[in-house]
Amino acid sequence: MSLPEVSVCYLLRETPAGTEVLLGLKKTGLGKGNLVGAGGKFEPGETPEQATIREVFEEVGVVIRAAALTLIAEIDYPFTHHPQFSQKTWAYICWEWEGTPTESEELLPQWHLLADIPVDRMWDDAKQWLPTALGGEFVRATITFGEDGRTVVSTDFTAPTSPPAPPYSG
Repeated sequence: MSLPEVSVCYLLRETPAGTEVLLGLKKTGLGKGNLVGAGGKFEPGETPEQATIREVFEEVGVVIRAAALTLIAEIDYPFTHHPQFSQKTWAYICWEWEGTPTESEELLPQWHLLADIPVDRMWDDAKQWLPTALGGEFVRATITFGEDGRTVVSTDFTAPTSPPAPPYSG
């Protein structure tokens, strides 16, 4: 059985202080209170890129193009004690967009220095893969959450660490 699919996008920008990444304080639903990238569940028939474009617009109000997306990770998340939360995540970065990130019902956007990502305020898995992926190394992994639904109990990084040729078009 295939896992439900979600996408997440990390907007990046250069500032005098250094490179910044946009994270959002999750205001509702699974992960409420965590800092996350903009993203969410696929709608029927959507590609990962289409879902990313739609979700980023819905959650932070900016417009991105498929050509501006770079795939940085493909991660399966089995929640062995809470299978309803299990998912496959496609993670992207984006350097180019139109508009200014604004708050939505889902997220309160906040810029953070890439060199100082607050992984302690994110999902438990973030510290294991996000700095590596944002640093330019493609990540493919299976990250399993434990009984509490919040703590990672195992991580399996799969080689090779280069992005796949997309089986889809945006």
